[in-house]
Amino acid sequence: MRSLEQVKHWPVRHAAAAVCTASGISATGDIDRVYRLASVTKPLVAYGVLVAIEEGAIELDQPAGPPGATVRHLLAHTSGVAFATPEVIAAPGTRRIYSSAGFELLADFLTAETGIEFPRYLHEAVFEPLGMTTAVLEGSAGHAGKASVRDLTLFAAELLTPELISQQTFTEATSVQFPGRDGILPGFGSQRPNDWGLGFEIRDGKAPHWTGSGNSGRTYGHFGQSGTFLWVDPEIAVATIALSDENFGDWARTAWPKFSDSVIAETHNTL
Repeated sequence: MRSLEQVKHWPVRHAAAAVCTASGISATGDIDRVYRLASVTKPLVAYGVLVAIEEGAIELDQPAGPPGATVRHLLAHTSGVAFATPEVIAAPGTRRIYSSAGFELLADFLTAETGIEFPRYLHEAVFEPLGMTTAVLEGSAGHAGKASVRDLTLFAAELLTPELISQQTFTEATSVQFPGRDGILPGFGSQRPNDWGLGFEIRDGKAPHWTGSGNSGRTYGHFGQSGTFLWVDPEIAVATIALSDENFGDWARTAWPKFSDSVIAETHNTL
């Protein structure tokens, strides 16, 4: 895809990207290079939690985290805990407070319920069955994942055609949870509403945004402060991944939407 040529001109030392469609994968850069994922870790962690729910190890509406909160609240950033600490700053379900600490609470909860350390559980539940050989969680379940673009194309394929979880669970994960909740989208300011699914950000009508203006409102995914993103647009059955070694900043606010819109335009031209 010609749109991938843009990645070569980003102001970064190293970057790799891929576009996944039903007809195959197009990529640029060293797709085997391992990058820090930062918050792109969260969708992977969420998927591990969803597998645990499918297996009956935990339940989606089981109490977890602060009093009154559940696994669902933690996945949907509505548990009321702060961004970086488990301090409770709102009642569960009332506000969309983006929280890495909430994902750490999730990991600790799953470990307590299963007796399996969360990084091992994630490896056995998601990385191993998908063949993600470089993917690893080394620290916080909110932001300490590492992986290559090649590995994330395997995860993207799972998101396009779920095999590890049921369609019912997947549909819920990629649908808005606790609709109408306002909040801050890191790097892009206040969003009203600030819609999320279960571990996946839902684009909806957010503006400004890190995806393209041509992305459908049903687009879901995540971006990371380490200069990484993954989105899936189910309206056109396309997933796009980009990993870099340059932290998110003004360059990304300009480059990522432009790149995403080019991918979407090319996709529409081939439909």
